[in-house]
Amino acid sequence: MQMDKATYRKYAQETSVKSKLLLNTAKAFLAGGLICCLGEALLGLYKYLGINLETARTLEILSLIFLSALVTGFGFFDNIAKHAGAGTLLPITGFANAVVSPAIDAKHEGFVLGVGSKMFVIAGPVIVYGTIASILYGIVYYFIK
Repeated sequence: MQMDKATYRKYAQETSVKSKLLLNTAKAFLAGGLICCLGEALLGLYKYLGINLETARTLEILSLIFLSALVTGFGFFDNIAKHAGAGTLLPITGFANAVVSPAIDAKHEGFVLGVGSKMFVIAGPVIVYGTIASILYGIVYYFIK
């Protein structure tokens, strides 16, 4: 059975799930804000412990990566992301999830052929693009300066 464009458009409108844009935006904003508040709390904790600011910032980032990978490993990240949406895609937490998820999915294939080869399937192109862009930026900056 073949539909014309008008019939298909009507069918698509009737069967598609309506997006709750305002609610989804609010959830993403709150989830992203909570993740940022957690980062700030960690930074405050590290500074309170007497760690210098530069090291405290590094520890904050590493802690968020570790916590995101841990939550992904226990299978909670997808449930959080289902409700929080784009709020979980903050660069650090989303990137850690993008590295850990394929590795977990491929663990049955072994550490080398499974985990090792699948770990950067999603995040790999981002790493390569970032590295190449930074090299090109450095070259341009060198010649301009």
